[in-house]
Amino acid sequence: MNAKKRSIWSYLIVGLKGLCMGAADTVPGVSGGTIAFVTGIYVELLDSIRSINLSVCSLLIKGQLSAFWKQLNGWFLFTLLCGILASIYSLANLMRYLLQTHPLPVWSFFTGLVVASAIYILKDLKNWKVPGVLALLVGVGLGILVCTLSPTQTPDGYGFIFLTGAIAICAMILPGISGSFIMVLLGKYAFIMEAVSGLYWDVLLVFASGALIGIISFSHFLSWVLKKYYSQTVCLLAGFMFGSVAKIWPAKHFTHTGLASQISLAALFILIGFIMVFGIEFLAKRMRRAG
Repeated sequence: MNAKKRSIWSYLIVGLKGLCMGAADTVPGVSGGTIAFVTGIYVELLDSIRSINLSVCSLLIKGQLSAFWKQLNGWFLFTLLCGILASIYSLANLMRYLLQTHPLPVWSFFTGLVVASAIYILKDLKNWKVPGVLALLVGVGLGILVCTLSPTQTPDGYGFIFLTGAIAICAMILPGISGSFIMVLLGKYAFIMEAVSGLYWDVLLVFASGALIGIISFSHFLSWVLKKYYSQTVCLLAGFMFGSVAKIWPAKHFTHTGLASQISLAALFILIGFIMVFGIEFLAKRMRRAG
């Protein structure tokens, strides 16, 4: 693909969007793909990832670095990736601490994010038809099934970490499903957050290798299915998110004392999660106009 011509200010905006995507990817709620979608860079991101093929790699091998960088839309991907990584690293310790010390408000907040994100990706669908409704119901059932069957303990071996990276990155570029939420379902969220905060390079490199293979392979399929079956795909994703709330429902963290105050606290943070998703939408409209 041909890279878009941008000013320095425009690249700063791309970096800011990357920061927002990274922040979303650290919590099991809003997807980084959702942030890319609402900030207007989703198609360019997907096209840039799809451009990573043998033809582009041959330019690198031949030493044609300028052509390689241009074909890759390199400055866009580099700026976006810097923003994503900076955000993930800076927030990893905070998320680890909050999950350990304040599980009820944190999981309530995540619940609000997940439900609001599902509503967000459905709200622009105008003509509801039987295939879309069926896809939504299948997604709900699939989400509940996955949450019911997903193990609380999974292997810490490199093979499973590689697989986690491949699956999670596919979710991260989907507008709707959070990659971090997939890591929760796979029982690897806390493990990967600890690896990020502690800079355990062996784990991070294996996870990143899985993510790289996964995103290159999946981007072509995703581009095709969204173009051919957009409504049904969006409904399926939204349904999966609704159903997967069974995994993070905050009532699991209620104790027997002060139940009324705990319900009030959970409701407050669910509402905050809702407000954040639609607040992001509002800010995204401004960012689209700016960049």
